[in-house]
Amino acid sequence: MSSVAVLTQESFNEHRSGLLPEQVKSAVAGHSGAEDEDSLPTYKDAFPPLPEKPLPEGVQETGNAWTTKIKPLKSSVITQVFHVPLEERKYKDMNQFGEGDQAKVCLDIMHKTGAHLELSMAKDQGLSIMVSGKHDAVMKARKEIVSRLQTQASATVAIPKEHHRFVIGKSGEKLQELELKTATKIQIPRPEDPSNLIKISGTKEGLEKAKHEILLISAEQDKRAVERMNIEKVYHPFITGAYNKLVGEWMQETGARINVPPPSVNKTEIVITGEKEQVALAMAKIKKIYEEKKKNATTIAVEVKKSQHKYVIGPKGNTLQEILDRTGVSVEIPPLDSSSETVILRGEPDRLGQALTEVYAKANSYTVSSVSAPSWLHRFIIGKKGQNLAKITQQMPKVHIEFTEGEDKITLEGPTKDVQIVQGQIEAVVTDLVSRMDYTEISVDPKFHRHLIGKGGANINRIKEQHKVSVRIPPDNEKSNLIRIEGDPQGVQEAKKELLELASRMENERTKDMIIEQRFHRAIIGQKGEKIKEVRDKFPEVIINFPDPTQKSDIVQLRGPRTEVEKCTKFMQKMVAEMVENSFSVSVPIFKQFHKNIIGKGGANIKKIREETNTKIDLPAENSNSEMIVITGKKANCEAAKNRVLAIQKELVKFLFLIFVSIPSKLHNSLIGSKGRFVRSIMEECGGVHIHFPTEGSGIDAVIIRGPAEEVEKAKKQLLYLAEEKVCLKGWVSFKNLELKAGNADVMLGMSSGLRVCYCLFYSASSADAPVQENGEANGEVKEPADPLVPKKCDVIVLSGRKERCEAAVEALKALVPLTIAVEVPFELHRYIIGQKGSGIRKMMDEFEVNIQVPAHELQSDIISVTGLASHLDRAKEGLLERVKELQAEQEDRALRSFKLTITVDPKYHPKIIGRKGAIITQIRNEHEVNIQFPEKNDENQDQITITGYEQNAVAARDAIQAIVHELEEMISEDITLDSRVHARIIGARGKGIRKIMDEFKVDVRFPQSGAADPNLVTVTGRPERVDEAIDHLLNLEEEYMGDMVENEAKMAYMKPSGSTASSMEEPRGPSKGFVVREAPWAIGNEKAPDMSSSEEFPSFGAPVTNARSSPWGPKRF
Repeated sequence: MSSVAVLTQESFNEHRSGLLPEQVKSAVAGHSGAEDEDSLPTYKDAFPPLPEKPLPEGVQETGNAWTTKIKPLKSSVITQVFHVPLEERKYKDMNQFGEGDQAKVCLDIMHKTGAHLELSMAKDQGLSIMVSGKHDAVMKARKEIVSRLQTQASATVAIPKEHHRFVIGKSGEKLQELELKTATKIQIPRPEDPSNLIKISGTKEGLEKAKHEILLISAEQDKRAVERMNIEKVYHPFITGAYNKLVGEWMQETGARINVPPPSVNKTEIVITGEKEQVALAMAKIKKIYEEKKKNATTIAVEVKKSQHKYVIGPKGNTLQEILDRTGVSVEIPPLDSSSETVILRGEPDRLGQALTEVYAKANSYTVSSVSAPSWLHRFIIGKKGQNLAKITQQMPKVHIEFTEGEDKITLEGPTKDVQIVQGQIEAVVTDLVSRMDYTEISVDPKFHRHLIGKGGANINRIKEQHKVSVRIPPDNEKSNLIRIEGDPQGVQEAKKELLELASRMENERTKDMIIEQRFHRAIIGQKGEKIKEVRDKFPEVIINFPDPTQKSDIVQLRGPRTEVEKCTKFMQKMVAEMVENSFSVSVPIFKQFHKNIIGKGGANIKKIREETNTKIDLPAENSNSEMIVITGKKANCEAAKNRVLAIQKELVKFLFLIFVSIPSKLHNSLIGSKGRFVRSIMEECGGVHIHFPTEGSGIDAVIIRGPAEEVEKAKKQLLYLAEEKVCLKGWVSFKNLELKAGNADVMLGMSSGLRVCYCLFYSASSADAPVQENGEANGEVKEPADPLVPKKCDVIVLSGRKERCEAAVEALKALVPLTIAVEVPFELHRYIIGQKGSGIRKMMDEFEVNIQVPAHELQSDIISVTGLASHLDRAKEGLLERVKELQAEQEDRALRSFKLTITVDPKYHPKIIGRKGAIITQIRNEHEVNIQFPEKNDENQDQITITGYEQNAVAARDAIQAIVHELEEMISEDITLDSRVHARIIGARGKGIRKIMDEFKVDVRFPQSGAADPNLVTVTGRPERVDEAIDHLLNLEEEYMGDMVENEAKMAYMKPSGSTASSMEEPRGPSKGFVVREAPWAIGNEKAPDMSSSEEFPSFGAPVTNARSSPWGPKRF
């Protein structure tokens, strides 16, 4: 007898560790007795050696596994050529080859399929198309070419109706393959259609191929026979045998396919398919067993508790199969929904006793017991994340422990001995917990529950950790007053006391609203909430809520204990009073050129004034034209700061001189120079004087020069010299007095050409007398002379020149004196004219070059004052009245858009009107430009829908909604019964399947929720004709899917692993025998198995190898 070696991981490790050859032989000998050695391959057959050297020419190489030629890989890209004859071409325009519809179709096919198409014209005007690409892409392109570039023919083929499903194939795969293969379109009648005609459309060649293939499929099915036998359900176990072994043997023996319905399906029909002879033989065997058992088998009925039936059935029915295998007796268990406790045993009389004994043994092998434990202790017994219970279940995995909420018991189920052990352990745990734990319940109004919990659970978590207790506060939806405290008895009492104190304090709580102007809110809150945090730390029991900034509300809400709220209110009122006092502001006009003197070197002056007067002083930006300096703080402090700023200016204006120089306006641009180059150089050279030119296009000739007297005179000479270079100014002058108010001294003067006017004025008088604005109001009185008819010295302008020109200049100067007119504008429009942050009124003032004064809000006046030059006032008045008309039109339009319409619609239709993700209601809103509001959840009028917009639009939107409601009212709902096992397949992945059905038939399909009374009930809603079509389609799908399911269940039944008992199935399998060969090198002689870690026996590629002794693996060839 030849030696045999078993190569497993264990044996290989033993060889590597140096197991002696004698031990190997003895081990192998013991195993070889169980195997048929002749059937084992030899080592050389399994591992053929590599050829020693190349064979000489003419010598044929012997075939073995190593020398077999490797089959070459095929390219994934294929190329096929299709020919379309002239008579079958769809597009026959010879002048447009390469363009037109035919070329567009080819480009579309290439884009759709990903294949590459090349067209050429044959001599017979036929079309040759070369298609390259992957196989699937080429087949799809071929189908598209045939259907779109070739004229189509149609034909029908008749085959038996029962053969249609074989043409379709599983999930339509066979039909798709056939259509691609023949480049045709095949239409098979629906299952409910009695017709057996299959319609084929495509090219003539494709029609013939498709016909041939369909007839071949039908002919193949004709050779097969299908027989159905009605066998009583109670005899099915004897036909299938234990674990389906008997029916499996018959199928192998006869070659027929035998489909016995599983026990869960209440059908008596057994279907046998296959060749006619095979079917006949299988039927004979089934009939023989059936008649034999019907004649000899008897039954006995025994009473077994309903709760013990599952132990007789066993996991997945294995216990019933085990009894059937051992005794040949079938055990019939009543269904779960039946109240019967009778178990029927059917089989040979001499075997019934043994089967009965096994049934009782299995029924009594498990027991049900209960342990008394207060329900509030259940979670302590279970432990955090089930840790306590896991310790018990790991030791006794067969025991099932069940806790029922609200019941003071724990149910145990499992093997009797194991249940007794677990019962003792749980009783010990319960006794221990009862001895050292307690609970209590307190009643607190639910409105205080969230305050007891605190922000983020802060309060309740603190109580839990401090007193080592568990506190259960009922959720809002329970509407319960009871709070349960569990844990150590002392901790429970302390937690109870603290919670009751908190609740009592909250009952004494009050809420107070403080009116604080919104402009102070940010100041009270402080940067990053620092200031309000100090207040909250001072009054920790008071909750302070500020309104959202977008609400424009002045109400600040305080909530907490009555006394604390009062204290907090007084404290915040004091804070606000200080802010009001410190928010007094005064605006002081200071010449722009003096701002740098006010600031001082390095900000020294302004810093000193701020610190000494404790005020905030804001200066305008350098690029701003404003001269106002704003001082903010307490009133007395603001006055002190203002006086100090004015004192600085008073000192500076003693040396300030201002003159007007008349230069023709047409020369102004050339005097200013590119980007102000010339005028800037004069101002810098003359010690920083200020030269102001009038606005371009105004026609004013007067140029203002302001600064120290010497520097002003110097700048004047340079400016005139520069002007004279541009044009020669001639003429002579005389003098005349003109009275002009000093307050208008800054008005730009325009003179006729050739007349020079010098207006010299020391600003010390006018600046000192200028009114100061405090919070938008005049502060200080302007002193008038004793005799109003006598003009002040500072109001006199001296003109010199010819008489007629001086008179003209007087008229021109008078025209420049500002006037004030009153314009009547309705008071309610004032805020719209002012605009957001004054933007509207500023725009008008800039546009018309006037000053517009809107009366204070408390005056409720309709008169707006407009001040400016006479030439500008008319335009400003017209612009203001035009703006009033626009605002009135907007008000009227707003009133029209506010039309409201309310319609009554049953709430059950609201989701349908809204649509998926609001699509339908959004479309109605956008189409009719209206706003549609649905009732809130807690609204009393749940059926009221409000539409707001233009009246005609609101009516149109109402009609659109009523049309939808009318359509919904016409819909019907029908319930159908679909097997719940096919629901998931009909719904499809992420609802894709059911959405397709609902979109196709325009219906709504609702499947039952989990735990529904009838899991098979499906509701279809829609128009009557659509509902009928959808139901037919769903029933067809059910029939198709159930057929597949029954077939799969049958397959799974046949594929069940065989075994004598259920316990044997669960036993761990031994180590694998591995791959067994004869005449292995390590089993012959004294050689050990090769050492896989050795570089000599398993060298790496390219590594040098030392000469070593001969090895059983053969000579080394390198």
